[in-house]
Amino acid sequence: MKIAVVGTGYVGLVTGTCFAETGNEVVCVDIDAAKVKRMQNGEVPIYEPDLDVLFERNQRQGRLKFTTDLKEAVDASDIIFLALPTPPGEDGSADLRYILGVAKDLSKIITKYTIVIDKSTVPVGTAEKVHAALAENLDESLFDVVSNPEFLREGVAVDDFLKPDRVVIGTDSAQAEEKLRRLYEPFVRSGNPIIFMDLRSAEMTKYAANSYLATRISFMNEIANLCEKAGADVDAVRRGMGSDTRIGKRFLFPGVGYGGSCFPKDVQALAHTAGQHDYNFRILNAVMDVNTKQRFRIADKIEDYFGTDLSNRTIALWGLAFKPNTDDIREAPALYTIDRLLEAGAQIRAFDPEATEHVRAIYGDKVTFCGDPYEALEGSDALAIVTEWSMFRTPSFERMKELLKSPIIFDGRNLYDTGRMEEAGFYYDSIGRRPVGAKD
Repeated sequence: MKIAVVGTGYVGLVTGTCFAETGNEVVCVDIDAAKVKRMQNGEVPIYEPDLDVLFERNQRQGRLKFTTDLKEAVDASDIIFLALPTPPGEDGSADLRYILGVAKDLSKIITKYTIVIDKSTVPVGTAEKVHAALAENLDESLFDVVSNPEFLREGVAVDDFLKPDRVVIGTDSAQAEEKLRRLYEPFVRSGNPIIFMDLRSAEMTKYAANSYLATRISFMNEIANLCEKAGADVDAVRRGMGSDTRIGKRFLFPGVGYGGSCFPKDVQALAHTAGQHDYNFRILNAVMDVNTKQRFRIADKIEDYFGTDLSNRTIALWGLAFKPNTDDIREAPALYTIDRLLEAGAQIRAFDPEATEHVRAIYGDKVTFCGDPYEALEGSDALAIVTEWSMFRTPSFERMKELLKSPIIFDGRNLYDTGRMEEAGFYYDSIGRRPVGAKD
């Protein structure tokens, strides 16, 4: 099929590349001319595992192209995916200006029957607004609007797209349904479902799924905080809960809160939608409150240990991205940790394998950025672990003790066994487990 993808962020670029991988002709559109030029020259502008291989192959074989010319892309396509940003407004609502702006532009240049698909995460009722924007200048026989929310996890987005748990499609058009069924059939050969539903239910499904996962995370963070006070071990509790088939094992790991481009804004947007319908979604309000506090959990532990004046302290920070296997720092807990430590006067030596330059653009020389994790430890009073990159899981503890002023670790991701850390001579404070080792 001939496909245009408008927007080349995480969702748009993965969507376009993966559709090209199954033989479709794809042109990706972006208003950023410099970014488009980089992609035309074979440069992948984001870090996402395995994306570079598919990107290079499909561009080389002519199935994946890039342009700034929306009309050129529309003329060459029968299906248009809108993968545009929907940032949260001050009231938590999703900002639809980019989607509706492109929809108005499309209304002036579509000349044949075209399926326009909302791939972005959008509030209930957005498809109707897109339809209205298109209908300003188009006969309704020339287009159908479809909701096709994405369920991609950064770090494994390519695998999620190529082998989805399910594909959700909202449409009231039999013509669009048949075409999209054929488009997605290559991705569900193992039997996972393509679920067709009405437009509003499809839009709600994405928000409901993300908000539920965020709720599980916040619930486990609350359990972890209570475990610390009650003398229980959250790892044991997690294993006991996760073995219940009604609950399952996923999203039960406590930490320093959720971040990224989806969970924070999607929970806010669903709560805002509830408010628009005069419904007080009390659970979501609690989820947001818990997550706001949890972001500072490691900074709290550091200040409990050293005091609130950290002007004579240097803290090593491992991990800047909001999760491993991505360079995305949107709503990353590390940023909140940095802000709090800088406010307390600390010096920070930070390392991340992919996200360093994005964070450097924010803090400049306020933070010392290091080339490897051990360099960050040199002369530091303690280590704080904020992102669970695989390279942090089995370090040389002997070398760590040599480089740190004192063997002190605050672990926001529970990477290490507490008994082993005590045997190794560390003071080790994690999430939902009792601290081990003697305070210096």
